[in-house]
Amino acid sequence: TGGTRFGRFPGGGEPRSLTKDAAVDLHPDWHPDGTRLGFESRRTGNWDIFMINQDGTGLINLTNHPANDGNIAWSPNGERMAFVSDRDGNFEIYVMNTDGSELTRLTNNDAADVFPDWSPDGNQLVFRSDRDGNNEIYIMNADGTNPVNISDNAAADEHPTWSSDGTQISFASDRDGNFEIYIIDIDGTNPVRVTNNPAEDQYPHWRP
Repeated sequence: TGGTRFGRFPGGGEPRSLTKDAAVDLHPDWHPDGTRLGFESRRTGNWDIFMINQDGTGLINLTNHPANDGNIAWSPNGERMAFVSDRDGNFEIYVMNTDGSELTRLTNNDAADVFPDWSPDGNQLVFRSDRDGNNEIYIMNADGTNPVNISDNAAADEHPTWSSDGTQISFASDRDGNFEIYIIDIDGTNPVRVTNNPAEDQYPHWRP
């Protein structure tokens, strides 16, 4: 069909397709209860956010907007979803309920704010922004207040994710010549490179 589809293979079994559309489906993320997946798709002609049951049934378009929506992240309690949209002219971070209601914009900046991820307690979000002239890692409160630059480096810092114990952030950075994975304390101290390879290492994710 020419599109990208999702499969699942619990226990190492054979993957099977959950989505069956010719459009591109990308960046799936499990709901915390393990019964649903959120993902982004171009099946509407632009990027929208969809939810689907783990057996491939119950497909729902949560955003249904002519703008581009993506970069989803479920809140730890599964009641809210953070995502990125350019519906107000540039990429900002929004939250909504799992049925698409109560949409709220959290960031309001001329820069691109992307790649949100929740703290384990649901009280904060980490994200990437170029509001200081280059790509940096920021932490803000879950209501969008008090954004703080925790990476503060002239290099490009990307794709932040929160550790399961809430004490550290992992991210990708090219500060040593190519993209490697780093971890940093949530107050911005003690950056440590954890990969060291000539290849590009990106998109870190913590083990639960």
